[in-house]
Amino acid sequence: MAKKRILVCGAGGFIGSHFAKRLKKEGCWVRGVDLKYPEFSETEADDFVIGDLRDPYVCRSVVDTKFDEVYQLAADMGGAGYVFTGENDANIMHNSALINLNMLEACYRRNVKRIFYSSSACIYPKYNQEDPQNPNCAEESAYPAMPDSDYGWEKLFSEHLYLAFHRNYGMEVRIARYHNIFGPEGSWNDGREKAPAALCRKVAVAILNGEDYIEIWGDGKQTRSFLYIDECIEGTLRLMRSDWTGPVNIGSEEMVTIDQLAKMIMDIAGKKLKIKHVPGPQGVRGRKSDNRLIYNKLGWKPTQPLRVGLEKTYRWIEEQVKRK
Repeated sequence: MAKKRILVCGAGGFIGSHFAKRLKKEGCWVRGVDLKYPEFSETEADDFVIGDLRDPYVCRSVVDTKFDEVYQLAADMGGAGYVFTGENDANIMHNSALINLNMLEACYRRNVKRIFYSSSACIYPKYNQEDPQNPNCAEESAYPAMPDSDYGWEKLFSEHLYLAFHRNYGMEVRIARYHNIFGPEGSWNDGREKAPAALCRKVAVAILNGEDYIEIWGDGKQTRSFLYIDECIEGTLRLMRSDWTGPVNIGSEEMVTIDQLAKMIMDIAGKKLKIKHVPGPQGVRGRKSDNRLIYNKLGWKPTQPLRVGLEKTYRWIEEQVKRK
Protein backbone atom coordinates (compact mmCIF):
# COMPACT_ATOMS: atom_id res chain seq x y z
CA MET A 1 0.00 0.00 0.00
CA ALA A 2 1.38 3.41 -0.99
CA LYS A 3 2.30 5.86 1.76
CA LYS A 4 -0.13 8.68 2.39
CA ARG A 5 1.28 11.98 1.14
CA ILE A 6 0.47 14.76 3.59
CA LEU A 7 1.09 18.51 3.65
CA VAL A 8 1.29 20.33 7.00
CA CYS A 9 1.00 24.12 6.73
CA GLY A 10 2.48 25.85 9.77
CA ALA A 11 4.83 22.90 10.41
CA GLY A 12 7.40 25.16 12.05
CA GLY A 13 4.95 26.07 14.79
CA PHE A 14 3.96 24.30 17.99
CA ILE A 15 0.98 22.26 16.80
CA GLY A 16 2.32 21.73 13.27
CA SER A 17 5.68 20.36 14.40
CA HIS A 18 3.96 17.87 16.72
CA PHE A 19 1.66 16.90 13.82
CA ALA A 20 4.64 16.09 11.61
CA LYS A 21 6.04 13.79 14.33
CA ARG A 22 2.74 11.94 14.74
CA LEU A 23 2.19 11.52 11.00
CA LYS A 24 5.73 10.17 10.51
CA LYS A 25 5.05 7.58 13.25
CA GLU A 26 2.06 6.49 11.17
CA GLY A 27 4.35 5.92 8.18
CA CYS A 28 3.15 8.88 6.10
CA TRP A 29 5.31 10.95 3.74
CA VAL A 30 5.13 14.49 5.11
CA ARG A 31 5.95 17.88 3.63
CA GLY A 32 6.02 20.83 6.00
CA VAL A 33 5.88 24.51 5.10
CA ASP A 34 6.36 27.57 7.28
CA LEU A 35 8.25 30.84 7.61
CA LYS A 36 10.69 29.07 9.94
CA TYR A 37 11.88 25.65 11.03
CA PRO A 38 10.65 24.33 14.40
CA GLU A 39 12.48 26.22 17.13
CA PHE A 40 13.06 23.51 19.70
CA SER A 41 13.76 20.30 17.76
CA GLU A 42 14.59 19.14 14.26
CA THR A 43 11.60 18.77 11.98
CA GLU A 44 10.63 15.18 11.27
CA ALA A 45 9.01 16.08 7.94
CA ASP A 46 10.51 14.36 4.89
CA ASP A 47 10.54 17.69 3.05
CA PHE A 48 10.35 21.14 4.59
CA VAL A 49 9.81 24.32 2.60
CA ILE A 50 10.65 27.73 4.04
CA GLY A 51 7.98 29.90 2.46
CA ASP A 52 5.41 32.62 3.09
CA LEU A 53 1.89 31.29 2.55
CA ARG A 54 0.62 34.85 2.14
CA ASP A 55 2.22 34.59 -1.31
CA PRO A 56 0.00 32.67 -3.77
CA TYR A 57 3.08 31.57 -5.74
CA VAL A 58 4.50 29.86 -2.64
CA CYS A 59 1.18 28.09 -2.05
CA ARG A 60 1.07 26.84 -5.65
CA SER A 61 4.69 25.68 -5.45
CA VAL A 62 4.22 23.62 -2.26
CA VAL A 63 1.00 22.07 -3.59
CA ASP A 64 2.89 20.74 -6.62
CA THR A 65 1.28 17.31 -6.47
CA LYS A 66 -1.93 15.76 -5.25
CA PHE A 67 -1.77 15.27 -1.48
CA ASP A 68 -4.01 12.79 0.32
CA GLU A 69 -4.46 15.19 3.24
CA VAL A 70 -3.64 18.84 3.91
CA TYR A 71 -3.56 20.24 7.45
CA GLN A 72 -3.89 24.03 7.38
CA LEU A 73 -2.59 25.13 10.79
CA ALA A 74 -0.71 28.27 9.68
CA ALA A 75 -1.93 31.55 11.16
CA ASP A 76 -0.78 34.81 12.69
CA MET A 77 -1.60 34.09 16.32
CA GLY A 78 -0.55 34.13 19.95
CA GLY A 79 -1.82 34.27 23.50
CA ALA A 80 -3.70 37.06 25.27
CA GLY A 81 -0.66 39.35 25.24
CA TYR A 82 -0.66 39.22 21.43
CA VAL A 83 -4.34 38.83 20.50
CA PHE A 84 -6.17 41.07 22.98
CA THR A 85 -4.07 44.26 23.06
CA GLY A 86 -5.54 45.50 19.74
CA GLU A 87 -2.08 46.37 18.45
CA ASN A 88 -1.85 43.35 16.13
CA ASP A 89 -5.41 43.23 14.76
CA ALA A 90 -4.61 44.31 11.20
CA ASN A 91 -1.76 41.81 10.86
CA ILE A 92 -3.79 38.99 12.39
CA MET A 93 -6.75 39.49 10.05
CA HIS A 94 -4.78 40.30 6.89
CA ASN A 95 -2.12 37.60 7.23
CA SER A 96 -4.35 34.71 8.28
CA ALA A 97 -7.06 35.50 5.72
CA LEU A 98 -4.49 35.61 2.91
CA ILE A 99 -3.02 32.26 3.98
CA ASN A 100 -6.45 30.60 3.90
CA LEU A 101 -7.53 32.17 0.62
CA ASN A 102 -4.27 31.17 -1.07
CA MET A 103 -4.10 27.63 0.30
CA LEU A 104 -7.67 26.78 -0.60
CA GLU A 105 -7.18 28.06 -4.14
CA ALA A 106 -3.92 26.13 -4.55
CA CYS A 107 -5.49 22.90 -3.25
CA TYR A 108 -8.55 23.31 -5.46
CA ARG A 109 -6.36 23.81 -8.55
CA ARG A 110 -4.38 20.63 -7.72
CA ASN A 111 -7.56 18.62 -7.06
CA VAL A 112 -6.62 18.08 -3.42
CA LYS A 113 -9.89 16.95 -1.90
CA ARG A 114 -9.29 16.60 1.83
CA ILE A 115 -8.21 19.64 3.82
CA PHE A 116 -8.36 20.35 7.55
CA TYR A 117 -8.72 23.87 8.95
CA SER A 118 -7.85 24.74 12.54
CA SER A 119 -10.39 27.28 13.74
CA SER A 120 -10.61 28.48 17.33
CA ALA A 121 -12.83 28.76 20.40
CA CYS A 122 -12.27 32.50 19.97
CA ILE A 123 -15.13 32.51 17.45
CA TYR A 124 -17.69 32.09 20.25
CA PRO A 125 -19.75 35.15 21.24
CA LYS A 126 -18.50 37.27 24.09
CA TYR A 127 -22.07 37.50 25.49
CA ASN A 128 -22.07 33.72 26.14
CA GLN A 129 -18.82 33.83 28.09
CA GLU A 130 -19.41 36.53 30.71
CA ASP A 131 -20.15 34.14 33.60
CA PRO A 132 -16.81 32.46 34.41
CA GLN A 133 -18.57 29.43 35.92
CA ASN A 134 -21.14 28.86 33.16
CA PRO A 135 -19.76 29.65 29.69
CA ASN A 136 -21.70 28.42 26.66
CA CYS A 137 -19.42 27.10 23.93
CA ALA A 138 -21.72 24.60 22.23
CA GLU A 139 -21.04 24.64 18.50
CA GLU A 140 -24.50 25.98 17.59
CA SER A 141 -24.04 28.93 19.98
CA ALA A 142 -21.63 30.64 17.54
CA TYR A 143 -24.46 32.79 16.11
CA PRO A 144 -25.49 35.58 16.39
CA ALA A 145 -21.76 36.20 16.07
CA MET A 146 -19.86 38.47 18.44
CA PRO A 147 -16.27 37.24 18.94
CA ASP A 148 -14.26 39.15 21.53
CA SER A 149 -11.30 39.76 19.19
CA ASP A 150 -10.44 40.31 15.53
CA TYR A 151 -8.57 37.01 15.72
CA GLY A 152 -11.98 35.38 16.37
CA TRP A 153 -13.64 37.30 13.52
CA GLU A 154 -10.98 36.14 11.05
CA LYS A 155 -11.39 32.53 12.17
CA LEU A 156 -15.16 32.79 11.70
CA PHE A 157 -14.73 34.27 8.21
CA SER A 158 -12.33 31.48 7.27
CA GLU A 159 -14.74 28.80 8.53
CA HIS A 160 -17.27 30.18 6.04
CA LEU A 161 -14.62 30.28 3.32
CA TYR A 162 -13.79 26.58 3.76
CA LEU A 163 -17.46 25.62 3.94
CA ALA A 164 -18.12 27.54 0.71
CA PHE A 165 -15.37 25.58 -1.09
CA HIS A 166 -16.94 22.42 0.35
CA ARG A 167 -20.39 23.32 -1.02
CA ASN A 168 -19.36 24.80 -4.36
CA TYR A 169 -16.37 22.63 -5.34
CA GLY A 170 -16.93 19.36 -3.45
CA MET A 171 -13.80 19.70 -1.35
CA GLU A 172 -13.71 17.37 1.68
CA VAL A 173 -13.28 20.05 4.33
CA ARG A 174 -12.88 19.33 8.04
CA ILE A 175 -13.05 22.12 10.64
CA ALA A 176 -12.17 22.00 14.35
CA ARG A 177 -12.41 24.78 16.91
CA TYR A 178 -9.35 24.37 19.12
CA HIS A 179 -9.54 25.29 22.81
CA ASN A 180 -6.20 26.40 24.29
CA ILE A 181 -3.77 23.72 23.12
CA PHE A 182 -0.59 23.43 25.22
CA GLY A 183 2.47 21.25 25.71
CA PRO A 184 6.26 21.15 25.35
CA GLU A 185 8.04 22.89 22.45
CA GLY A 186 5.59 25.77 22.24
CA SER A 187 6.08 29.52 22.70
CA TRP A 188 6.98 30.24 26.30
CA ASN A 189 8.78 33.63 26.37
CA ASP A 190 8.29 35.47 23.07
CA GLY A 191 5.05 37.37 23.76
CA ARG A 192 2.90 34.82 21.91
CA GLU A 193 2.75 32.23 24.69
CA LYS A 194 -0.58 31.17 26.20
CA ALA A 195 -1.48 30.94 29.88
CA PRO A 196 -0.08 27.47 30.74
CA ALA A 197 3.33 28.24 29.23
CA ALA A 198 3.41 31.78 30.63
CA LEU A 199 2.60 30.60 34.15
CA CYS A 200 5.06 27.69 33.96
CA ARG A 201 7.74 30.22 32.98
CA LYS A 202 6.80 32.66 35.74
CA VAL A 203 6.92 29.95 38.40
CA ALA A 204 10.22 28.53 37.13
CA VAL A 205 11.82 31.99 36.94
CA ALA A 206 10.59 32.96 40.41
CA ILE A 207 12.06 29.78 41.92
CA LEU A 208 15.35 30.23 40.05
CA ASN A 209 15.67 33.87 41.19
CA GLY A 210 14.55 33.22 44.78
CA GLU A 211 11.42 35.38 44.42
CA ASP A 212 8.29 34.68 46.51
CA TYR A 213 5.52 35.74 44.08
CA ILE A 214 4.33 35.70 40.47
CA GLU A 215 2.12 38.17 38.62
CA ILE A 216 -1.20 37.25 36.97
CA TRP A 217 -3.20 39.49 34.63
CA GLY A 218 -6.64 40.34 36.01
CA ASP A 219 -8.27 39.00 39.16
CA GLY A 220 -7.36 35.36 38.48
CA LYS A 221 -11.01 34.29 38.54
CA GLN A 222 -11.36 34.09 34.77
CA THR A 223 -11.80 30.44 33.68
CA ARG A 224 -10.48 28.32 30.81
CA SER A 225 -10.00 24.72 29.77
CA PHE A 226 -6.68 23.57 28.33
CA LEU A 227 -5.98 20.58 26.05
CA TYR A 228 -2.67 18.72 25.85
CA ILE A 229 -1.13 18.57 22.38
CA ASP A 230 -1.28 14.77 21.98
CA GLU A 231 -5.04 14.72 22.54
CA CYS A 232 -5.51 17.63 20.13
CA ILE A 233 -3.77 15.66 17.39
CA GLU A 234 -5.71 12.47 18.16
CA GLY A 235 -9.04 14.31 17.92
CA THR A 236 -8.00 16.07 14.73
CA LEU A 237 -6.96 12.86 12.98
CA ARG A 238 -10.24 11.18 13.97
CA LEU A 239 -12.17 14.12 12.51
CA MET A 240 -10.06 14.27 9.36
CA ARG A 241 -10.57 10.60 8.63
CA SER A 242 -14.29 10.61 9.38
CA ASP A 243 -17.08 11.44 6.94
CA TRP A 244 -18.13 14.53 8.88
CA THR A 245 -17.18 18.15 8.12
CA GLY A 246 -17.74 19.93 11.45
CA PRO A 247 -17.13 22.55 12.78
CA VAL A 248 -16.54 20.82 16.11
CA ASN A 249 -14.85 21.68 19.39
CA ILE A 250 -11.58 19.96 20.17
CA GLY A 251 -10.80 20.83 23.77
CA SER A 252 -11.03 19.75 27.39
CA GLU A 253 -14.07 20.05 29.64
CA GLU A 254 -11.87 20.35 32.76
CA MET A 255 -12.29 24.05 33.56
CA VAL A 256 -10.06 25.92 36.02
CA THR A 257 -9.60 29.52 37.08
CA ILE A 258 -6.28 31.08 36.15
CA ASP A 259 -5.40 31.22 39.86
CA GLN A 260 -6.13 27.48 40.12
CA LEU A 261 -3.94 26.85 37.08
CA ALA A 262 -1.10 28.78 38.71
CA LYS A 263 -1.47 26.87 41.99
CA MET A 264 -1.46 23.54 40.13
CA ILE A 265 1.81 24.52 38.46
CA MET A 266 3.29 25.61 41.82
CA ASP A 267 2.33 22.23 43.25
CA ILE A 268 4.08 20.48 40.37
CA ALA A 269 7.15 22.67 40.97
CA GLY A 270 7.04 21.94 44.69
CA LYS A 271 7.02 25.60 45.68
CA LYS A 272 4.19 27.75 47.04
CA LEU A 273 4.37 31.34 45.78
CA LYS A 274 2.17 34.38 46.36
CA ILE A 275 0.02 35.64 43.49
CA LYS A 276 0.02 39.35 42.67
CA HIS A 277 -2.86 40.40 40.40
CA VAL A 278 -1.95 43.14 37.93
CA PRO A 279 -3.72 44.85 34.99
CA GLY A 280 -3.38 43.10 31.65
CA PRO A 281 -5.30 41.64 28.69
CA GLN A 282 -7.61 38.77 29.66
CA GLY A 283 -10.14 37.95 26.96
CA VAL A 284 -13.55 36.58 27.96
CA ARG A 285 -14.42 35.81 31.58
CA GLY A 286 -15.08 32.12 31.06
CA ARG A 287 -14.51 29.46 28.39
CA LYS A 288 -14.42 25.68 28.23
CA SER A 289 -15.01 23.13 25.53
CA ASP A 290 -18.42 21.53 25.13
CA ASN A 291 -17.71 17.98 23.96
CA ARG A 292 -21.23 16.61 23.46
CA LEU A 293 -21.12 16.94 19.66
CA ILE A 294 -17.69 15.37 19.09
CA TYR A 295 -18.65 12.44 21.33
CA ASN A 296 -21.94 12.03 19.50
CA LYS A 297 -20.35 12.14 16.03
CA LEU A 298 -16.98 10.45 16.57
CA GLY A 299 -17.45 8.49 19.80
CA TRP A 300 -14.39 10.20 21.24
CA LYS A 301 -13.51 13.00 23.62
CA PRO A 302 -10.33 13.93 25.52
CA THR A 303 -9.79 12.15 28.84
CA GLN A 304 -6.33 13.13 30.10
CA PRO A 305 -6.36 15.21 33.32
CA LEU A 306 -4.93 18.71 32.98
CA ARG A 307 -2.26 18.01 35.58
CA VAL A 308 -0.68 15.19 33.54
CA GLY A 309 0.01 17.50 30.61
CA LEU A 310 1.09 20.34 32.88
CA GLU A 311 3.72 18.14 34.52
CA LYS A 312 5.36 17.44 31.15
CA THR A 313 5.06 21.06 30.07
CA TYR A 314 6.46 22.49 33.30
CA ARG A 315 9.51 20.21 33.22
CA TRP A 316 10.25 21.23 29.64
CA ILE A 317 9.88 24.97 30.36
CA GLU A 318 11.92 24.63 33.55
CA GLU A 319 14.76 23.28 31.39
CA GLN A 320 14.45 26.21 28.96
CA VAL A 321 14.55 28.72 31.84
CA LYS A 322 17.69 27.13 33.31
CA ARG A 323 19.41 27.24 29.91
CA LYS A 324 18.70 30.95 29.58
